[in-house]
Amino acid sequence: MPDSGKGFKGNYSKAENEEACEKMWYIYVGEAERYDTALVNSWKADMKGMLIFSGLFSASLTSFLIESYKTLQPDSGILTVAAISQVSQQLAAISNSRTFVPPTQAPFTPSTESLVCNALWFISLSLSLTCALLATLVEQWAQEFLHKTEMRPSTVCRARIFSYLYFGLKRFRMHTTVDAIPFLLHASLLLFFAGLVTFLRPVNHIMMYLICIALSSSMASSHCVRSSSWTVRIAHP
Repeated sequence: MPDSGKGFKGNYSKAENEEACEKMWYIYVGEAERYDTALVNSWKADMKGMLIFSGLFSASLTSFLIESYKTLQPDSGILTVAAISQVSQQLAAISNSRTFVPPTQAPFTPSTESLVCNALWFISLSLSLTCALLATLVEQWAQEFLHKTEMRPSTVCRARIFSYLYFGLKRFRMHTTVDAIPFLLHASLLLFFAGLVTFLRPVNHIMMYLICIALSSSMASSHCVRSSSWTVRIAHP
């Protein structure tokens, strides 16, 4: 019985085999480039939006923190009034030839609402800045990814580069990192809203309830929109 493998191999010359391999790698590179370019460009667009939003949000949150941080320290106006009152009492005691005994002052203790509000807002600011840092790193990585895939003209070399970068992408769980950035930003927003409600509690209860209703409505709408987008993505991948 003749060796079918040898007979099959003998039907093609070395040049024809190389040409067939070149066509195969060309098709692979085309599909890989189309998929990877679309994926990386979508990541770049998402990270750009994250950077803009986190920057604006961090700036707004900082202005709130500047005001709320004052509640962690004693009021300078009250300290000034207490000092003036003590001086006047001391002068009155001297004029009456009496011994002046300075009044004892209780140490300043910030309120529970102030501590909770500032803690929530500082954590929120930290998460927002972390999102901005991660988004910057992902955007730089995406730019480097596109640059490396276009660096070598050889089809086989480009195929190896695409394969190497793709397996590296899965190994370092780049998809998980990209998906975690919006999650961190949402957590930062929730902490800011919780701190805002706590900040308004000692000011006015009616305003606090109105803010709670408005925030609950906006969060419910955001959840519905996000659920709808995921449903559309699953139905039409």
